[in-house]
Amino acid sequence: MNPLLDFSGLPRFPEITPEHVTPAVDALLAENRALVDRLAAETAAPDWGGFVQPLEDASERLSRAWGQVSHLNAAMNSPELREVYNANLPKIIAYYADLSQNLALFGKYKALRAAAEFETLSAPRKKIVENELRDFRLGGAELPDQQKARFKAIQEELSALSAKFEENLLDATNDFALSVENESDLAGVPADAMQAAREAAQKDGKPGWKFTLHAPSYMPLMQYADSRALREQIYRAYVTRASEFGKPDHPQEAGHGCKAAEAATTVLWDNTALIAQILKLRREAARLLGFDNYAEDSLATKMAQSPRQVLDFLEDLAGRAKPYAERDFKELAEFARGELGLAELATWDVAYASEKLRLKRYAFSDNEVKQYFPENEALSGMFKVVETLYGLSIAPTPAPVWHQDVRFFTLSDRNGAPVGQFYLDLYARDHKRGGAWMDDAITRRRLPPAGHEGGNGTIQVPVAYLNCNFSAPVGGKPALFTHDEVITLFHEFGHGLHHLLTRVEDLGVSGISGVEWDAVELPSQFMENFCWEWEVVRHMAKHVDSGEVLPRALFDKMVAAKNFQSGMHTVRQIEFALFDMHLHYDFDPDGGTALQLLDEIRRRVAVIIPPAYNRFPNNFSHIFAGGYGAGYYSYKWAEVLSADAYSLFEENGVLSEEVGHRFWSEILGMGGSRSALESFTAFRGREPSMEALLRHSGMTGL
Repeated sequence: MNPLLDFSGLPRFPEITPEHVTPAVDALLAENRALVDRLAAETAAPDWGGFVQPLEDASERLSRAWGQVSHLNAAMNSPELREVYNANLPKIIAYYADLSQNLALFGKYKALRAAAEFETLSAPRKKIVENELRDFRLGGAELPDQQKARFKAIQEELSALSAKFEENLLDATNDFALSVENESDLAGVPADAMQAAREAAQKDGKPGWKFTLHAPSYMPLMQYADSRALREQIYRAYVTRASEFGKPDHPQEAGHGCKAAEAATTVLWDNTALIAQILKLRREAARLLGFDNYAEDSLATKMAQSPRQVLDFLEDLAGRAKPYAERDFKELAEFARGELGLAELATWDVAYASEKLRLKRYAFSDNEVKQYFPENEALSGMFKVVETLYGLSIAPTPAPVWHQDVRFFTLSDRNGAPVGQFYLDLYARDHKRGGAWMDDAITRRRLPPAGHEGGNGTIQVPVAYLNCNFSAPVGGKPALFTHDEVITLFHEFGHGLHHLLTRVEDLGVSGISGVEWDAVELPSQFMENFCWEWEVVRHMAKHVDSGEVLPRALFDKMVAAKNFQSGMHTVRQIEFALFDMHLHYDFDPDGGTALQLLDEIRRRVAVIIPPAYNRFPNNFSHIFAGGYGAGYYSYKWAEVLSADAYSLFEENGVLSEEVGHRFWSEILGMGGSRSALESFTAFRGREPSMEALLRHSGMTGL
C-alpha cells in the first residue's frame, strides 16, 4: 500500500519515497472531485452529517497526505523530492481553487446557514459554516466566470512563485561555505563553534574550519569573531543571499567573449524579480475580489479591522520604542569607539560589540550561559512547566521518523490517556529549511461513528511537527542551547500546545485551524515568559560538565540583561512589519522597488542603517513564502495579547495550576471555535492592554 494513503496511524516516513507522491495525490484528488460532484448534484437539503462532514473527511485525507510531502520537502529537501513536490503543487492549488469557487457548494452552505438546523448546531460547527461562507467569497465564488479563471490562475502562479522563493533561499544558503585555515583568524570564536566547524571541514575531507550561512555556524562568527574582516565577509554573504549578487548562472563560460558576459549577468537563485511578480499578482487578485489592495484582503480573516488600524498600532509602538532604541544605539556606538577602537559602528560590528558590552555591563556572556543548557535538561525543564500548569505528563515514544536525530513524544493526562503527540527535529542540517516552525501532522477530531468509513466514534489524537535549527552535538557532548535558543524552543512548543491541547472535536476549528493569523502567536509568545522565571530555569539549567545548577547570581544577571537593547530589537521588528504592511497596502510595484520602500521606512524608524548592498527583502521568506504577507505585524500584535495574558500568571503565581487550566480552557482549548478576542476576554476578564508589553520590554519611564 502507498504509505501516503495509509491514515490508520502515524505517517510511515521511512517508507515514503518521491515515487509515492504523484500516485497518492492523483488518487486523492480523483476521490475528492468525485465526492464534490456527487454532493453538488444532490437535491436533498444539506445538513451537517450528509454534506459538511463528508467534505471535511475528504479534505483531511488530502491535507494529511500532502502535509507529509510538504514536511519532507522542508525538512529533508532533495532534488527528486523537490521535483515531484513542484509537479504536484499546482494540482493541489487548482483543486482548492476550484473548490472555493464552486457555486453549487456555496449555495448549499448558504442554504444550511438559513435552515432551522443551523440553530441546533454546536458553536464550533456554526463557526465552521460561517468561515466557509466567508472563504467562498474570498476564494472568488461570486466572480464572473472569466474573472474566476483569472483568479484561479493567479493562485496557482503565486503558489509556484512562493515555492521558488523558498527554494532559491535554501539553495543560496547551502551553496556558501567559508574555509578558514589559520586558527589565528578565528580568535574569539567559542570552542564548541570551532569544533563544529572543524568536524564540518573533516566531513568534506578538507583541513581547517568550515563555516556556513546556517544560523548555528553564522551567528558565533558574527557575535564572537575578533576579526572584523571575517565578520564583514560572512555578513555580506548572508545579507545578499538570493539576490543579484549571487553566483552567475553560467560561470563556466566566464571570460570567453561577449556571449559569456551576457550569460554571466543571469544569476542563480535571485529572488528580486519574484518579489515584484508576487506583489503584482497579490494586488490583482485582491482587486478582483473588490478590495483596494492585498492588505485589506489579508485582514479579512484577521483580528485587525483595517490596514490603517495596523499602521496606527505600529506607528504608536514605534513612537514609544524609538527613544529607547536611540539610547541603546548611542550607548553601543560610544562603547565600540572607546573600548573596541571602532570609530564607526558597521552593521557587521553590532552583534560583536553588543556581546562585548553585555559582558562588561552584566559580567556574563551568551557562551557562558550556553554551558548550562544541555539539550535534555532544557527539554525536561520545558516539559515540567507543561506538566505543572496542565496536569499532563510527557514521555518519549517510539515512532517512525524522517531522520535519525528526530525524537517523538506523547502528552498524556493523569489517567494515562494520550492527549497529543509531537515530533521534535532540533538540529540544523543541509537540505533543511532555515528558522524554526511548528506544523500540524494530524488534527484532533471526533471520528465518524462505527459503520462509517474510518469511523469508531473515538477522539483522534492530534500530532504536531516541531522544528528548529540548533547546533547538533559535537565532540561527544550533548547539544548545547543558548538562552535565546531555549526561548525559541519554548516558543515553538507554545504553537505545538495550541494544536495539541484543543478540546474542539470538529476539524475546521480544531487546534490552530480557524484561528486568526494575528492571534496565532499568542500561545507561542506566552510560553517565552517562563524562560525568565527562576522557578522554571533552576530545574532546567545544569552545567554540561559539572552538573552544577545555574548559579542564582548568574540568573539574576541574565534577568538584569533581559531588556538589553530591547529598544533596538523592537524597532527592528516594527521596521519589518511596517515594510510588509506598506508593501501590500499603498506601495506600487510598478513605481518602485521593495528595497526602495524598505530604505524609506528605515530612515523613519530604524537606528541601524545597513550597507547599500543589503538585500533583506530577498530572504524575507515569512512574507513571500511563509503565509505572513500583510501579516508580519502579527508578532507584535500577538505580543500585546501574550504579555497581558501572562500578567494574570504574575498576579496569581507563574506556575499556578488554576490559572493554567483557565488558560487551557479559554484559549488553548477553544482553538478557532470563537474569535480570538472573545477567547482572550474570557480568560483575562477584559480587553487587551499594551501596558504589560511595555513593562516586560523595559520601555517605561524614559
